Amino acid sequence: MTYVDLETPEELVPQIVEMLSVAKDGGKVKKGVNETTKSIERRTAQFVVIAGDVSPEEVVVHIPILCKDSGIPYAFLATKKELGTAIGLEVGTSVVAVENAGGAAEKLQDIIKKLPKPEKK
Repeated sequence: MTYVDLETPEELVPQIVEMLSVAKDGGKVKKGVNETTKSIERRTAQFVVIAGDVSPEEVVVHIPILCKDSGIPYAFLATKKELGTAIGLEVGTSVVAVENAGGAAEKLQDIIKKLPKPEKK
């Protein structure tokens, strides 16, 4: 998995899943590569979560680069299934953008503070 350029701390994974779950109900969440890419390019994304098992990886390889260029924090979850479940889908999804965390805004800020900073290339 060459596109996974930072390690999401294990203890943050349940917090990210919980935050996504709250954000999908009271906030605004975009799912899928196209919607997320648009959200990043428009700078409406506050936070992006990418699945670590996307194949072919070319599908999402541009997402971390766009996030870095736009200064948008991002993290990785292990699987598409885990990411889809977190936002209430019965199927997996490759990537999710949180545009408005709703009731999870404070939790989102807490997660962002604890994330490792991506390396600039």
